[in-house]
Amino acid sequence: MRGMIAVEDVMAALPRKRQDAIRARGDELLARVTRRMTLAEMRKGRKISQARIAEALGIGQMQISRLERRKDPRLSTMQRTVAAMGGQLTLVAMFPDQEPVVLVTAAADQKAKLAGKKRERKNAA
Repeated sequence: MRGMIAVEDVMAALPRKRQDAIRARGDELLARVTRRMTLAEMRKGRKISQARIAEALGIGQMQISRLERRKDPRLSTMQRTVAAMGGQLTLVAMFPDQEPVVLVTAAADQKAKLAGKKRERKNAA
């Protein structure tokens, strides 16, 4: 592809101190991403009660308890539960031969494409 510069070339052109700082920050971000928690651990870590999550979702506290123990919860349920805690659920697929890929739902992808088209029209005007 024309006009593309490899990230390795950009890094090599930077001062050694800057390269080290970038690598350290990358390692820090990766460490944050590799933490693993259950929904219950996440909720407790944020000091949010099951009752508060249940209220935000319009369901009973017992349903939150069941959800937290479920072995295979629905992705949409997890997404709503994380949103009720003030977060955003992101699903990342990792393969040994490529960079991690963030998975999006078809609806989210369509929404992003529409937003991009609106920006293009606005910029063209």
